[in-house]
Amino acid sequence: MKKTISRWLDSDVGHSFRSSPVAMGAALIALVCVFCALFAGWVAPHNPFNLAALELGDARLPPAWHADGTTKYLLGTDDQGRDILSALIYGARISLVVGAVSVVLSVVVGVVFGLLAGFFGGWLDAFLMRVCDVMLSFPPILVALLIAGVGRAMFPNAHETVAFGVLIISITLTGWVQYARTVRGSTLVERNKEYVQAARVTGVAPSRIMLRHVLPNVTGPVMVLATIQVATAIITEATLSFLGVGVPPTSPSLGTLIRVGNDYIFSGEWWITVFPGAMLVLIALSVNLLGDWLRDALNPRLR
Repeated sequence: MKKTISRWLDSDVGHSFRSSPVAMGAALIALVCVFCALFAGWVAPHNPFNLAALELGDARLPPAWHADGTTKYLLGTDDQGRDILSALIYGARISLVVGAVSVVLSVVVGVVFGLLAGFFGGWLDAFLMRVCDVMLSFPPILVALLIAGVGRAMFPNAHETVAFGVLIISITLTGWVQYARTVRGSTLVERNKEYVQAARVTGVAPSRIMLRHVLPNVTGPVMVLATIQVATAIITEATLSFLGVGVPPTSPSLGTLIRVGNDYIFSGEWWITVFPGAMLVLIALSVNLLGDWLRDALNPRLR
């Protein structure tokens, strides 16, 4: 493990990372968020999912440094008496899981369709690209809102797992198009190169050529796009939750907390909205900065 890390740090990408304070700072913030999300049960001072432990008398308490605040709730409480700091930690876990899973599914679907369209061409390429054109003609948030709303309407009393599944599928269906078009363009270039022609002449199966030869050469842009799209997926999840069709209301996601705080912001309880909004911006900004660094690091023209 140490040798692998040392080898990576000595590589061109590792040197670019070590020489970029912005990338290192963004990576540190992202790692802290991921660590807190993974170990929320140990890091968070309270469990916002434990309804029996909630005290309605502690609802809408200000942060600890405020005159009416208490050190028991460092960032204050929401309208149900949940600790804002704990809700942020658990909410970040929900946002990161939904964002990561939806991006992984989008990558799988987009890469498969892009490889098939670019490698075989013909009617398959024309059909898949027309599907992409149709998907691109609709605003992504509108498609996600429609699918999530229909899913919630069809399964109003469904378990929270089903609600999360509908949310992930809705984000996935709006995110795979960019990967498909990116991989298709790269595959059109790679399929006419000598190593692909040589593999065809020697009788290698088309599926093996795509997986063993073409796919490794088109993953660079996909990695950069996936890194950036994680932030987009997190913001989409927060937007859907803010609109009431995302995660269940009992789950303290960042979008849900912002929606709840929006009802009290004009009455002075600003912390219910400001802290979840700042957490959302911090996560999205760190991921976007890492994506920008990775795009420059993998670009041979900038070396």
